[in-house]
Amino acid sequence: MSEEDPGKMTGQKTRKATFAAGCFWGVEAVFRDVEGVVSTAVGYTGGSTTNPTYEEVCTDRTGHAEAVEVVYDPKVVTYEELLDLFWSIHDPTTRNRQGPDIGSQYRSAIFYHDPEQEAAARAKMEKLQSSGLYRREMVTEIVPASQFYRAEERHQQYFEKHGRRGCRIW
Repeated sequence: MSEEDPGKMTGQKTRKATFAAGCFWGVEAVFRDVEGVVSTAVGYTGGSTTNPTYEEVCTDRTGHAEAVEVVYDPKVVTYEELLDLFWSIHDPTTRNRQGPDIGSQYRSAIFYHDPEQEAAARAKMEKLQSSGLYRREMVTEIVPASQFYRAEERHQQYFEKHGRRGCRIW
């Protein structure tokens, strides 16, 4: 599947979005429930270690964030709607942490796949920052998507496999 059309094999025109908003289990669960989301995968991106493991990422030495790759149908859900959801499920003003989870792997980040995604993310962040909704400065990184390393199978759709316990969406 190509970057521009992850759904090419099924004949469905889809797009890809990648978000980091803390523990990836809960973030994935939220995005999986969105009408128009075709698939999700949890994994690691934004760092320098090739093929990192969960244990390596947890050391906070790989530079990777726990992230969710979302494949969606833009005819059903827009990128802007996904951005709204992203910002609503975590605190974008805390650097390298979400709730009790601390480390750069839990940072708030948007990994854009094209100039349109970058522009939309920056415009939305600027609008939110100036709205007064947040008392502190937003620290969400908006950076180009890099290699996404799919996490181990035990982490995929974690809440569906184990029930809703563990990570909390803020």
